[in-house]
Amino acid sequence: MTLAAAKSFDAQEFWAAVGDGPPIRRYRKGDVVFAQGGAADSVFYVQRGKVKLAIVSPRGKEAIIAILGEGIFFGEGCLAGQPLRIASAVAIADCSLVQVAKPVMTRVLRDEPDFSEMFMSHLLTRNIRIEEDLIDHLFNSSEKRLARVLLLLANFGKDVRHEEVIPKISQETLAGMIGTTRSRVSFFLTKFRKLGFIEYDDGLRVHSSLLNVILHD
Repeated sequence: MTLAAAKSFDAQEFWAAVGDGPPIRRYRKGDVVFAQGGAADSVFYVQRGKVKLAIVSPRGKEAIIAILGEGIFFGEGCLAGQPLRIASAVAIADCSLVQVAKPVMTRVLRDEPDFSEMFMSHLLTRNIRIEEDLIDHLFNSSEKRLARVLLLLANFGKDVRHEEVIPKISQETLAGMIGTTRSRVSFFLTKFRKLGFIEYDDGLRVHSSLLNVILHD
């Protein structure tokens, strides 16, 4: 299965075909999907909505690892022997998630080569994204990091329309994602709006022109 095919993966259709029918869990905005330190015993797939992955340090400081949208698997660390969750997953919009128990996921990966190939492509893509995030934090300014995060949340560069309205996301969450303060995020959002790169009268609409912030030295 190619990456293009993976993007059109229909979770309900697939699980019905393999005959297991794992439960679809519904979460409201703010609900905890799983908590840091909890048992790592299943994999999740986002059918609808957005989920935040975050780690809290022993001193109570939160670091946001990722914002995950539709078509993304998460919690796959359990497949590599991870006994406990190293991060928390929280719904930042109303969500429908497919929850697959570890034994079921292991069996399907073994018995369904097309699914296994698609899932491997997913993991490799996630690894590339993590590397890009690290480079972004090491070498780019907080203004460029914010522009990149907004473009990613708006699905820029994917096989969907670019100027998508992002579900309401707090400035504190954005600050946690790029490693800066809420006041700096507010300053840059105001600047982007004045330049016509974004609109946020009714939700946050990101225009592809925001790419100029990343390309400009």
